[in-house]
Amino acid sequence: MQLVNIQVVQQKKLSQAAGNPKVREARLTQSRGEILAADGTVLARSILDPKAKRGDYKFERSYPQANLYGHLVGFDSYIYGRWGIEDSYNSYLIAHQQEALSISELLNPVSSTNTVLLSIIPALQKVAASQLAGRDGAVVALDPRTGAVLAMYSNPTFDPNPLVSKISKTEQDAWAAYNLKDAAGFAPLASLAYQRTFAPGSTFKTVTSAATYDYQPGLANKVYPPISSTPLPQTNLTLSNFGGGTCGGTLAQMLPPSCDTGYALMGLDLTGPTLYEQATRFGFTHVPPIDIPGAAVSAFPTPAQLANNLPGLAYSAIGQQDVTATALQNALVAAGFANGGAVMTPHLMVQIRDSQGRVVIAYEPHIWKQATTPTTASQVMALMRQVVSQGTAAGVGFLAQDDVAAKTGTAQTGNSQHQTHNWMIAFAPAANPVVAIAVVMPFQPQSGTGAEVAGPIAKCVIEAALAIHYHLPPTGTATTCPA
Repeated sequence: MQLVNIQVVQQKKLSQAAGNPKVREARLTQSRGEILAADGTVLARSILDPKAKRGDYKFERSYPQANLYGHLVGFDSYIYGRWGIEDSYNSYLIAHQQEALSISELLNPVSSTNTVLLSIIPALQKVAASQLAGRDGAVVALDPRTGAVLAMYSNPTFDPNPLVSKISKTEQDAWAAYNLKDAAGFAPLASLAYQRTFAPGSTFKTVTSAATYDYQPGLANKVYPPISSTPLPQTNLTLSNFGGGTCGGTLAQMLPPSCDTGYALMGLDLTGPTLYEQATRFGFTHVPPIDIPGAAVSAFPTPAQLANNLPGLAYSAIGQQDVTATALQNALVAAGFANGGAVMTPHLMVQIRDSQGRVVIAYEPHIWKQATTPTTASQVMALMRQVVSQGTAAGVGFLAQDDVAAKTGTAQTGNSQHQTHNWMIAFAPAANPVVAIAVVMPFQPQSGTGAEVAGPIAKCVIEAALAIHYHLPPTGTATTCPA
């Protein structure tokens, strides 16, 4: 029975285990398949060393784009193992017996590597990196129709090349350096795009709006008082609007100017179970099923946690308190509204091809969450357009012809430096969306806002994505950001 267990049941697992001597030997003597971007740009390849001696590495893994794709492609380290796409599709990247497509191949099985083609668009990835300009933050751009990741970049980042060095000390030194945290507490190995969460602030008001339209549509027409602050139940504290402004009205009147007091009161009217249900329908409290390891769960308090915490419920309705989101999750929220309420499964792999260029696997888009109804998605989309035309994003400078729908967010961090997490989610063109994005800039000075800090980044990424979609240069034209 143990022989059957080892040779049959655990055969695949053991054959690929890092501690298997054959696997370790293969890393010394065999090549791995290439990883390519959408346009064929090589992101990872194996290079033969003609001077290698017996017992040396015969092939060395190379990442020509260095730190631009570190968090996505990952690495295949002899010491530290695999990460990213290198890990997710390892069984295709290593040499393995190919499926027989002819009688000759059936009689003489072919063993080779596969090529993994990703959805990432290098030109858009470069725009995201250039707009962050070395600052801590993250940009995620998705095709809302398919869930394909068009760009995903964050700082701090890392160059995976030292982690696949033939010299052990080089790997060890790089590993130590990549685990050092910067002043904000971020280490290069952890992606701010999909592995770190932050309070989403007012971007979450889009989810609260959907909850109102879906579960208690009568609340959409309730007129909330025009006030600058509101008392919170169960406490002697108050919740105030950003900058001390006064606002109120119906839902449609409150989303464009991002009225904190009104949405806090709306959250109390909706109750915890309703907000929790809507948040989970967008993907909160679930691991996004993206095809790279380590994606973090975005959090929303459970009904039990909110039952006796009405102040927490009020703050949760405006994306604060214990609500957290990754940039990936917030991009999925934007994509859900852009795609008629359906959140598509996020993915990087588009195709896997054999050594002859034949397609072995082609990704088929599918829905992850039916977050809301097409009617509600359309209603929220209309209000997000107003956020751009007359609301908190009016000063960002989105081009009218791009037909952008957006929502800003400025979330308090609660630290002693009085900093904020600055957000923007957006999609375009609203009439027929082809790109949805999220930008987060964590731990910014309190004087900044989502529109001021994240807005310009979102604007340039949107413009670049639309230009690429229409086969135009992504930067440097009259209708795109400077190169």
